[in-house]
Amino acid sequence: MKGYYREFFLFPDITILIGLIALSVSFQVWHGLSWTSMACLALGLLVFMFSEYMTHRFVFHLKPPKSPILLKMLKRLHYDHHTDPNDLHLLFLPLWYSLPNLSVLAVIFYLIAGDLWLTLAFAAGLKTMLFLYEWKHYVAHRPIKPKSSFGKWVKKMHILHHYKNENFWYGVSTPFVDVLFGTLKDEKEVETSKTAKDLEKRA
Repeated sequence: MKGYYREFFLFPDITILIGLIALSVSFQVWHGLSWTSMACLALGLLVFMFSEYMTHRFVFHLKPPKSPILLKMLKRLHYDHHTDPNDLHLLFLPLWYSLPNLSVLAVIFYLIAGDLWLTLAFAAGLKTMLFLYEWKHYVAHRPIKPKSSFGKWVKKMHILHHYKNENFWYGVSTPFVDVLFGTLKDEKEVETSKTAKDLEKRA
């Protein structure tokens, strides 16, 4: 496991993300923690779960666009990951994509809450859940055996998404969101897809 921990934590995007999370938490502690700020952080965790699901299902799994630029972007963000699920450089979301998207969510929160420090707490929750997402995604694709039953279940659901059918089991950080949208199925009831490893071939 030491080698896997080193591989994960020393990957540049992950190292930078950890630094940003540490900075966010430090600012919150310096300003003074409150129940309200903790609630906003928890809300950030929750919002990320739904954002992750919606992005994964409705953006990353778009049918191949005609625009070469959009196609190239989708290939980097997700298509190529399905083609080669174990490629470490395709496993993590690039920060040039994830941080601007989280910033948009943070700006929306600020427009609603009108408070900078609460927005920073919310953003800290978003970044923390992004980190947890990256870790669970990493575990799902590396020869690591989770110790908990929940961890094993999360890994199994993601493996089914890649090797059984790409139209189900979208949740990575938590497959529970799939329950709400009807995409958490019994694997025995789902046909094996011919395009799970090649999203560009979908009509």
